[in-house]
Amino acid sequence: MANASMDNLRDLGVEEGFSAHELSVRWDHGLSVASLRYFDPAGLFAAEVAKVLGGPLPEPLRAHRRVLVTAGEGANAEGASSAGSELVLAWRSPTETLVVTADAGCLAAVDRFAANRSDGCLVDQTDGILTLAVAGDRAPDLLTRLGSIDAVPALGEARTSRLAELSVMSLCTRAGEILLLVERVYVRHLFGWIRETIADF
Repeated sequence: MANASMDNLRDLGVEEGFSAHELSVRWDHGLSVASLRYFDPAGLFAAEVAKVLGGPLPEPLRAHRRVLVTAGEGANAEGASSAGSELVLAWRSPTETLVVTADAGCLAAVDRFAANRSDGCLVDQTDGILTLAVAGDRAPDLLTRLGSIDAVPALGEARTSRLAELSVMSLCTRAGEILLLVERVYVRHLFGWIRETIADF
């Protein structure tokens, strides 16, 4: 999974990341991204998948990081999540939540839950969406210059807004760090804008 992400960046001609002007910008190769889609936010699917994810889905415009306290049944088996692993859940729309994690077993458990259900599904988007971590005191300033103040999420928020003339989700689940989720085809464009914007700091 991580190797595929690194290959994606090499294919796109994008560097790994850099640090400058109280900012750190880096691609997180180890994260998988999947879209959890359901027809009724208050229905059985959303309620039951919460048991698999260790808690409820996020409220509108919210995001949270969760540590899996206990491993799932058969924790040492392929496709089982590990105790202590992390996942991020981010609200994308009334009927969609993004799941971001480095734990392949966690995604596999959700995929097993959603398989053959008619009221929801899990769509793996790891090859289509890359994750850019922006950290440092000037991270909010960077996002404001790339788009607007509306692009800057507070801790626990997930926002989809225009950055560098693209639709990008920004979310914050750890103080001092903002994750940007960008479609693979726009990675080079966004990274170029970031480079030019920081050069003007």
